[in-house]
Amino acid sequence: MKDIMTVAVVNFRVDAANKESNLSRMCGYAEAAAKRGADLILLPEMCLYGYDYYVDTNIPQADKIASAETINGPSTMALAEIAKKYGIYIVFGMAEKVEDTPDSKLLNSAIAIGPDGVIGSYAKMHPFETESVWCEKGDKPFMFETPWGPIGISICFDTYQFPELQRHYCAKGCRLVLNPTAFLEEVAFDHSRQAFLDTFGRTLEYGVLCNTIFIASSNLTGMDIESYFGGGSSVIGPKISPFYETMLHYYAGDKDMNQAEMYLATIDLSLAERRLFTNKEITGVPDYRPEIYKQFL
Repeated sequence: MKDIMTVAVVNFRVDAANKESNLSRMCGYAEAAAKRGADLILLPEMCLYGYDYYVDTNIPQADKIASAETINGPSTMALAEIAKKYGIYIVFGMAEKVEDTPDSKLLNSAIAIGPDGVIGSYAKMHPFETESVWCEKGDKPFMFETPWGPIGISICFDTYQFPELQRHYCAKGCRLVLNPTAFLEEVAFDHSRQAFLDTFGRTLEYGVLCNTIFIASSNLTGMDIESYFGGGSSVIGPKISPFYETMLHYYAGDKDMNQAEMYLATIDLSLAERRLFTNKEITGVPDYRPEIYKQFL
């Protein structure tokens, strides 16, 4: 299993409800990332068409279904060509149509593509508030195998408020978890940036500190139709320290940066010790005890 990996994340400025424009720039970022040595590029939640279109209750569900694509639709295939050409992994967010019918159900999905083609999709388990107007809840974790071991995906609200999914990935061997997100900044209110940082930044940092793993997060930035998204895309992970406690380092990006931009980091995944999930010298078993937690249910 390889340890050294180059990961790209993007503060992506969506062109609201303009798939052609967004896909062109997604492909451009993916190709640029590959030429700069990236092994994997993560693009944000719902970046293919934008976020606000789908939560708008004035837009008929039939129109939303018509705008969406299946996992093997033309947008995924365009990105798959780049993944194949450059031998990279691409993960991006879109409204996924389960079947190509006028009454298909929709999912808020992250599509994973590898050098050999489309790998699969993760459907967001915890749609946030008005997302439940248009999409169904996902019900399965999703990991994909790479030369660097398994990589897990959780989307936005899944990551910030439901640590169980991240814990599951860690227990299954993931050293890197991807967070495609559409996290807005409420610029109409005072101290909006600080509120954004307190929720967005701190919960991601806690995931690293608690689980001793790497997290790559890619967010929308700037205006959609009505929402202003906060950027902050970054690659964060454990820091070398003389202390037993896990410390934190930003390898790429900045939680306070909202400029449309791509960031790359070459990381050493051997630093992701997954400390809670490895056998301890004293007890011979991990600190993580899922068999006990099941009794709480």
